[in-house]
Amino acid sequence: MSMFADQSRDALRATWREAWRKWRERLPMQALEHQIADVIAEHPEYHALLQDDAGLQQDDSAGSASENPYLHMGLHLALREQLATNRPAGIAAVRSRLAARLASAHAAEHCMIEVLAGVLWESQRRGSTPDDQAYLERLRRL
Repeated sequence: MSMFADQSRDALRATWREAWRKWRERLPMQALEHQIADVIAEHPEYHALLQDDAGLQQDDSAGSASENPYLHMGLHLALREQLATNRPAGIAAVRSRLAARLASAHAAEHCMIEVLAGVLWESQRRGSTPDDQAYLERLRRL
């Protein structure tokens, strides 16, 4: 995801808005823009935010993933990358089982991104990389 490296908050938000604009206008898109638009499409509660200039200025820096739409959707994107590569090994199977139990892949992702957010927050607080096996074990407990 080098497209996001070294971007400011406003530049990142503009990337999300531009992907959504291209999707709505049926314009050609890069692969990552398609992935972003797919996440946005599953969150109609954020559509107006992404179409309004005020959405760029929304201050949600102190919020959690449930309060910060950009963080929330970014976690979906990160999880989907993990699922596509099955890294950590076994995560795709966890999602399949959870999606079958919840009867919704999107609902399964919501449960899983809460775990992902917690693991990232804890590793950041410790100043270390996330422990993949501990993360996977937490996901298996869902």
